[in-house]
Amino acid sequence: MPMLKEKEICLAFTEMMKSDFYATSGSKLLHIFNTWSKGEVIILFGDSSAVANVQVVAFVYETQRKAPFLKVWIFTSNWKLNALNSEYVLQGIKPFHGALHFTDHTREVSEFSRFLMSLDPLKPRGDFFLPRWWEYVFHCKIHKPGKIPPKTEKTCTGKENLQNLPSYTFEASMTGESYNIYNAIYAVAHALHAMHGSRGQPAMLRLGKRISNVQSWQLLPYLRNVQFNNSAGDEISFSENGLGSGRYNLLNWVLFPNLSFLSVKVGQIDSGAPRGQDFTINSDAIIWTRKKMPFARCGLKRCQAGERRRVPEGKPVCCYQCAPCPEGAISNQTDAASCDPCPEDQYPNMDKDHCIAKKIHFLAYQEPLGYALTSLQLSLSMITLGVLAIFLKHHDTPIVKANNRDLSYILLVSLLLCFLCSFLFIGRPGKLTCLFRQTTFAILFSLAVSSVLAKTVMVVLAFMATKPGNKTRKLLGKPLTNSIVLACPLIQALLCASWLVTSPPYPNLDFHSLIGETILECNEGSALMFYAVLAYLGFLALISFTVAFLARKLPDSFNEAKFITFSMLVFCSVWISFLPTYLSTKGKSMVAVEIFSILASGAGLLACIFFPKCYIILFRPDLNQRKNIMGH
Repeated sequence: MPMLKEKEICLAFTEMMKSDFYATSGSKLLHIFNTWSKGEVIILFGDSSAVANVQVVAFVYETQRKAPFLKVWIFTSNWKLNALNSEYVLQGIKPFHGALHFTDHTREVSEFSRFLMSLDPLKPRGDFFLPRWWEYVFHCKIHKPGKIPPKTEKTCTGKENLQNLPSYTFEASMTGESYNIYNAIYAVAHALHAMHGSRGQPAMLRLGKRISNVQSWQLLPYLRNVQFNNSAGDEISFSENGLGSGRYNLLNWVLFPNLSFLSVKVGQIDSGAPRGQDFTINSDAIIWTRKKMPFARCGLKRCQAGERRRVPEGKPVCCYQCAPCPEGAISNQTDAASCDPCPEDQYPNMDKDHCIAKKIHFLAYQEPLGYALTSLQLSLSMITLGVLAIFLKHHDTPIVKANNRDLSYILLVSLLLCFLCSFLFIGRPGKLTCLFRQTTFAILFSLAVSSVLAKTVMVVLAFMATKPGNKTRKLLGKPLTNSIVLACPLIQALLCASWLVTSPPYPNLDFHSLIGETILECNEGSALMFYAVLAYLGFLALISFTVAFLARKLPDSFNEAKFITFSMLVFCSVWISFLPTYLSTKGKSMVAVEIFSILASGAGLLACIFFPKCYIILFRPDLNQRKNIMGH
């Protein structure tokens, strides 16, 4: 039972039959019928008397139930047909149609068959059994020489053909038991020969005493070293524990409609063969009782491909239930014990019976989202170029000169580059694009925000300088603005350089975030450096917003503080909402969120700061005059 459990084979019942089985009562037989009906396959281990008892049970069952006792029987090597009455044999063997029988290994010994065919019952050579057996199987009578037989009796001629007898009555080939005896006798003969020819032979042999005086313990050392090939071609050898390797043939018993009976070899066992070849079986050649392979388990449903067996707690392993394979795993066999996970670059199909390759997932130019973002990038870039062209064309007008014309140019160019750098986020990520896209965006936006900060500081200092005795007039001029515009992006550049040196971004494959797709993404390398860069950018934006908010109530003629306040409010709102959205998305959606944040914040700066000025330049030129501005 432990061996069966190890191989996941469950016992529906066990029955030990006593020798007085024929005295079994009716209630006991009924209990046996109900018990034996639970099993699909019955393994019978016992001698010929045990087989006879089983034949009785099967016969009574079929007689009482008026139905065949259809089970798959597995017999051990002890079982054999030894009845002579053909009618009895066929009735007794009928329930065993399709049985599997492990028999002792045998080979065809040609001399043995010729010897059997040469038997003559009229000249038995001292064998008193042969004439009686001959009379029984051929239904004739052997008479002594000179005696006149009765006319009513059939006389045996001795020429009856043994080959016409059925196999269960007369086996023309050597059976497994006889084959073992045959090999044993030859092994003893080889051992005696080696013993007689050795120098260390016993003194009794040297004195010419009869070989019958040899004791078994004297022969055993020579028997262990015996190794020879018998006449059938098998190699016979022994080990310290006995026969070198156990060998068995697997037979399939077949009963044909014309009441003929045949045993067909369908496999063999050779424990001395290499692993994997020690047990061979031709399952296609087996004739089953019910025309199909037996299905032994508690329920009637097999677990199909895409499912696995699940044994409820406290139940035997055969009473399993079917459960679908978990996510990422498949089974392509019937009644699979477990599901096999797919490789990282593959995922299960809908039926979970085989793996298919995952699609590579990234934001491509050809898809609708990539096309829409590309169009938006190009549109904002063209608008920024248009604003820059307007400012260059009207560079001598008061509204362009107001609040540092050079800072306006720097801001427009940095915004243009910010819009263009978002192209690094679209398309298949590569080593260079992953390396530079975040750092390029961070440095360019730092330049844009530092330009806005410089403009805001200039507004505040300009109006403070108008107060009598105020010394801030000395700070007005290019040195201060140049310092702000250069120093702020330089700090960001140093942060980015440290990021690229210590833990640079790189292309990465994410197999697990999306089902059925492999995300090709840029791993940021160091998350700490990434958020440090964003934090510094947010710090610059917060300072710009604070200064502009405090200066929003200064006189309006040269005051951009209100517009800068609104622009930085948009900028900060975009990037504050960016972080939770960015962290909650995966794949192309994450990239699209960052691109949109870049475009939205840049568009907010462009619209809030420059569109009012462009409106005055293009549509209200009367307001773009020095006397008008000074009057206000």
